Amino acid sequence: QVQLVESGGGLVQPGGSLRLSCAASGSIFSVNAMGWYRQAPGKERELVAHITSGGSTNYADSVKGRFTISRDNAKNTVYLQMNSLKLEDTAVYYCNANMLVSGPWRPLVSWGQGTQVTVSS
Repeated sequence: QVQLVESGGGLVQPGGSLRLSCAASGSIFSVNAMGWYRQAPGKERELVAHITSGGSTNYADSVKGRFTISRDNAKNTVYLQMNSLKLEDTAVYYCNANMLVSGPWRPLVSWGQGTQVTVSS
């Protein structure tokens, strides 16, 4: 069984920082692209940041210069460092991973359970 477990969400004031983590575990052969998405109340889920297995990144325009995505391939873990947080960053944040798993061998796209980030004064 493969799962993604997120941590690091919480309540922060505007201008503050949070760091999200997402670890993939289970019968994983390789983890390819990983990403962070978010969904605010009444809105569709949107891509926040994306990172390839080689470390290439891309970001939503709304977070460029404030958020940084990174990964530790040895730990199958992706991070999202969020600085200068704004009220509009409030959402449930989900991690996503494209993997090759065993039992039987197959590609698999998995989602984390989501972690709440609330930016409020």
